[in-house]
Amino acid sequence: MSYKTYEMELAGRTLKVDIDRVGKQANGCAFMHYGDTTVLCTATASDKPRDGVDFFPLSVEYEEKMYAVGKIPGGFNKREGKASENAILTSRVIDRPMRPLFPKDYRNDVTLDAMVMSVDPNTRPELVAMLGCSIATCISDIPFDGPCSMTQVGMINGEFIVNPNQEQWAKGDLKLTVASTREKVIMIEAGANIIPEAKMLEAIYMAHDVNQTVIAFIDKIVAECGKTKHEYTSCAIPAELFDAIKEIVPPAEMETAVFTDDKQTREGNIKDITARLEEAFADKEDWLAILGEAVYQYEKKTIRKMILKDHKRPDGREITQIRPLAAEVDIIPRVHGSSMFTRGQTQICDVVTLAPLSEAQKVDGLDPNVVEKRYIHHYNFPAYSVGETKVSRGPGRREIGHGALAERALLPVLPSVEEFPYSIRAVSETFESNGSTSMASTCASCMSLMAAGVPLKAMVAGISCGLVTGDTDDDFVLLTDIQGLEDFFGDMDFKVTGTTEGITAIQMDIKIHGLTKAIVEGAIARCREARLFIMDNCMKPAIAAPRATVNEWAPKIVSMQINPEKIGEVVGQRGKTINEIINRTGCKIDIDEDGRVSVCGTDAKGMEQAIDMIKMIVTEFEEGQIFKGKVVSIKEFGAFIEFAPGKEGMVHISKIARERVEHVEDYLTLGDEVTVVCLGKDKMGRISFSMKDVAQQ
Repeated sequence: MSYKTYEMELAGRTLKVDIDRVGKQANGCAFMHYGDTTVLCTATASDKPRDGVDFFPLSVEYEEKMYAVGKIPGGFNKREGKASENAILTSRVIDRPMRPLFPKDYRNDVTLDAMVMSVDPNTRPELVAMLGCSIATCISDIPFDGPCSMTQVGMINGEFIVNPNQEQWAKGDLKLTVASTREKVIMIEAGANIIPEAKMLEAIYMAHDVNQTVIAFIDKIVAECGKTKHEYTSCAIPAELFDAIKEIVPPAEMETAVFTDDKQTREGNIKDITARLEEAFADKEDWLAILGEAVYQYEKKTIRKMILKDHKRPDGREITQIRPLAAEVDIIPRVHGSSMFTRGQTQICDVVTLAPLSEAQKVDGLDPNVVEKRYIHHYNFPAYSVGETKVSRGPGRREIGHGALAERALLPVLPSVEEFPYSIRAVSETFESNGSTSMASTCASCMSLMAAGVPLKAMVAGISCGLVTGDTDDDFVLLTDIQGLEDFFGDMDFKVTGTTEGITAIQMDIKIHGLTKAIVEGAIARCREARLFIMDNCMKPAIAAPRATVNEWAPKIVSMQINPEKIGEVVGQRGKTINEIINRTGCKIDIDEDGRVSVCGTDAKGMEQAIDMIKMIVTEFEEGQIFKGKVVSIKEFGAFIEFAPGKEGMVHISKIARERVEHVEDYLTLGDEVTVVCLGKDKMGRISFSMKDVAQQ
């Protein structure tokens, strides 16, 4: 079987691509090898456009096969189930830079599939999948204005690492993914440990330079193996329909209709215009079928012209102006922490829950460095938040992506486990949405964490910057705090979160073929200015610093360290001892393999009792120590006293009272609470107690 193999050295490892080796019935297929990491990437397209859609139906599937790391999937069925959170986020990162490079009037279904077949810890499969999807699409007959390439950058001890391995990626101070075309950056995704803007820009353009070497490699493959791009049915709106619409609704009238700061008023105006046009075109069925899309595009062109030529935003704001802000905390009673953040018609309520470390989310994936999540951020987007009616069927990819972005934004400022031994869940409920709810979620979750008494290292805020471009690279307008309309009709949604000192997360989505360096630098600078304004003028007046303690409804957690060799004694046979402590005190107890014990409860007395019991169990007993215990067994020769769950000692009949004792039952009954003194251990290694010698001690 003949096939072609292409190789290049990339970040000190060999990237190998097999073409025509497998998957020959797909429109395009690249069998990717980077080190020992193997990913099969395919691109397929339907023959005809999908009926009744006004968008490009692109699907990206990143498949994590557990055999790739030598595991059998868990669960009853023992096979891979729904996509993990990491798989969904990876699919989104592949989708975002590639979607703008397909023709705008293309409506054929396209599926990009990346199947991870083996994982080398030195080469991350996510990166291989990103490159493979680009190559598979470029060599296929699917119309695509590529190639594009992706590079990841990590940072350890201030030094950048190109395409870091799994451990470096997990433990480093930077997780940056940059996608580029030949000329421009087209996508940025980052999590960062409070990295200054200048350092972040340096990393972005280092990745961009690496991307150019990969693009040259892809060009060589396409030149030798690329198929001729197929013809397709254009779904563009006919020019004569636009002309007819403008005769009925002149540009000035459309501009008046969209120029309002109230989303519902604007939508009502557009509905009225659409109704007039439907009446006017009642006898043209072919136009009526695409009228909604035509009105949408007319509205889009009107708003873009207002912004680009007149610097006039739909709601009347200045280009750098943020919508009205409001913030408050403690709006929900009895929860562990809550806040509400409002920016214009975007409103988020965030609620924080604190729990023991044992409730951290377990992660079963392909990266052995990521096995659990102590901090979880969930984002919900109900239909009512945009005035629609729809049954909720759980979070979609967008909700998971928004939650992950807000989660990533707060991770660098969370306290360590030693400082704050809690698992933390923040849930952002979208009450109202008109643009950039993920950034509002970042602000709201920061405040609710502070209200819950989580000792954050710094305050974090986020904001989104938009873009409208003209015909040349230097003809553009950056928009601070974009609303929904400016996001839909603009060219970019550049989200940045951070503290006063630097960036904690970035997510950049665009609809054009890349951004110039001036746009990237301008957007990052604009976002810094805006987030500082939000912190100083909105968030700090609501809550300036984390509360000193958790509130009365939150569980209290006390940690103590024991000798790891004593863990078995605390747990007991089949968990008998620890379960007895839990039942007696009402506390939750977690013990890790290093001997760190966390006692969690809402009753201070019960927690103190549990700690005393654990201390009693792990104590090396010495002669003369005083204990209180309960009589649990009576024998002819004495009584057994339980002084801690699973811990018993014996009082010999001769040590019960000063006078002679004929029968133990004359002095003790089961369940009696007694005070005893330790006499050490007897010949059989059992702890011996005395009741009669207590007074002397």
